[in-house]
Amino acid sequence: MYLSRRLDDRELILKRQNQAFFQISCAGHEAIQVAAGMHMRRGVDWLYPYYRDRAICLTLGVTPLEMLLQTVGAAADPASGGRQMPTHWSFPELNIVTPSSATGTQCLQAVGCAHASRLAQGDEAEEYEVTVVCAGEGSTSEGEFWESINAASLEKLPLLYLIEDNGYAISVPVEAQTPGGSISKLLQSFPGLSIYETDGSDFQASFTTLEQAFQHCRNGGGPALVHAHVTRPYGHSQSDDVASYKTPAEREEEDCRDAIQRFADVLLQEGIAKRTDLLDIQAGIEEEVQRAAIEAVASPPPKPETVMHYLYSPDVDPTSAAFSTEAKLEGEPRTMVDLINVCMDDEMARDERIYVFGEDVADCSREENLEQVKGKGGVFKATLGLQRKHGGRRVFNSPIAEAAIVGRGTGMATRGLKPVVEIQFFDYIWPAMMQIRDELASLRWRSNNGFSAPFVMRVPIGGYLNGGSVYHSQSGESTFTHIPGLRVIFPSNARDANGLLRTAIRCDDPVLFLEHKKLYRETYNRSQYPGPDYMVPFGKAAKVREGNDLTVVTYGALVQKSMLAAANIAEETGASIEVLDLRSLSPYDWEAIAESVKKTSRVIVVHEDMLSWGFGSEISARIASELFDYLDAPIGRIGAMDVWVAYRPELEREILPQTKHVEAEMRRILAY
Repeated sequence: MYLSRRLDDRELILKRQNQAFFQISCAGHEAIQVAAGMHMRRGVDWLYPYYRDRAICLTLGVTPLEMLLQTVGAAADPASGGRQMPTHWSFPELNIVTPSSATGTQCLQAVGCAHASRLAQGDEAEEYEVTVVCAGEGSTSEGEFWESINAASLEKLPLLYLIEDNGYAISVPVEAQTPGGSISKLLQSFPGLSIYETDGSDFQASFTTLEQAFQHCRNGGGPALVHAHVTRPYGHSQSDDVASYKTPAEREEEDCRDAIQRFADVLLQEGIAKRTDLLDIQAGIEEEVQRAAIEAVASPPPKPETVMHYLYSPDVDPTSAAFSTEAKLEGEPRTMVDLINVCMDDEMARDERIYVFGEDVADCSREENLEQVKGKGGVFKATLGLQRKHGGRRVFNSPIAEAAIVGRGTGMATRGLKPVVEIQFFDYIWPAMMQIRDELASLRWRSNNGFSAPFVMRVPIGGYLNGGSVYHSQSGESTFTHIPGLRVIFPSNARDANGLLRTAIRCDDPVLFLEHKKLYRETYNRSQYPGPDYMVPFGKAAKVREGNDLTVVTYGALVQKSMLAAANIAEETGASIEVLDLRSLSPYDWEAIAESVKKTSRVIVVHEDMLSWGFGSEISARIASELFDYLDAPIGRIGAMDVWVAYRPELEREILPQTKHVEAEMRRILAY
């Protein structure tokens, strides 16, 4: 406890000396954290910490030097290699999972971690691994906290929430955050959740309370929440002045409850230690912290050329020839949705680590009724029959909570499982954006390859179905191609969908797999079954039409419209138009684009997403920058109007790009 406090103080000194660049206080939380760490089985139980959890990490085995290496951003920082700010610890060998700075988001990943433990140990284990997730009381205002409570209680997971309530979310007091001022009282009636409340500044009370909570989780009783009342004697961070919102009387009262002084008093009163013993401990710690600080400051910073390391897996390259396999066609032609289903079936049979979940993806949640019903299998039937074949433990319905789907998938993937989750409509992916952008995509990079979460998010996208309107017809893929660390795939036909999905499942990175709803059951893009090992590498475009006079760069539903437009123009003018289907948006095949543009000297970029700030803007800008000398005409662009997709078919047809629009742009560029 004292070591934790002195490391806080040393960081403040390093910040004032410009040897550190940020500091956030862990002071006041030490007693409950040390008690929790003492009840955890090191390297067996799992910890999802938050940014005040110094003492629990020290208890589990993180050293002062390792902490201060992160403080100064040294290359030798074992938690992040200088990528994360202080107090963001990550230690795979101790099962301490790297946190982000976002509040409450770790709770959903902890659900996935605890779910993985339950799956590994079975429903009748004598003693469960416990996943501990820590958070401040301010985090309990986040929707993701509540989604996690719901999921953990539904599944009766061995998950222990440690809420470290210091009364303030920066400067906002708890009564302005939580109705009644108490998260434990608010949750009292939540079915399946055991609630414990304790004085987190009293080590003995904390130890006893946590013993009960851990035993509850280990014995299979389901989730538990420990509400620990602690103090925060320092500011939220080095830039926060507590005097600006805490009265002198309030600060004095907090000082009287200080965890370290209270425990020191107990040791003296009980005759466990003499004052000289405590002074010796303090002197030893001062010396240890001083040595660690000197070594940390002398440690060199990361080399600039390492910035791109571990953005993606260093071990598995989904763009490589290893993911380019021959199709072994058999059977009758099948639709895109059929071959997506077959791919998941094949992969689930091949790899027992694969789990499929999302909204409505199971055939029937009440498995006793399976023989009496047709089965749902997703709103587009992409997962139909998978539950019947592979069982309800591996194919199951989740609550309607997109952040919870992605967050749980992240936690499960961190444990070595391979979820293939479904977000029912692209239009509803946005609640999961924090989990995708701030958590999942940065996980490997921010932990310096300590942790990763390779799994697949399948998402139906796009319009042209008539009647989809504002919330079932949108595109928006460019938003996700702007996220480092995330692969984004967008097939246009059944065979590519099968091969690309197999690559997505077998690769070692998180993948957003976009499936155009209009293409699910088209007849023109059908294919025979290409075999259980057919794969298409990422970042390799398909040349679906040869040409010499104009290049069309496109993907998704606009591939067919571009093909029709090219055929019409060829018949009308004799022009030879080349069409490239990108298939993969991040990474995309720049080499194929450059080769084609150099040959034709004219190019248009065609996509369904809105024209302004869309994916085509980046392609066009790069062509203009790097291939300008080869161009004989301006770069053409086709996209949707900058407006929401409307319900009435006549309006939708006007808003979304049609074959006639592509033809008109082709004529314009060819005539230039």
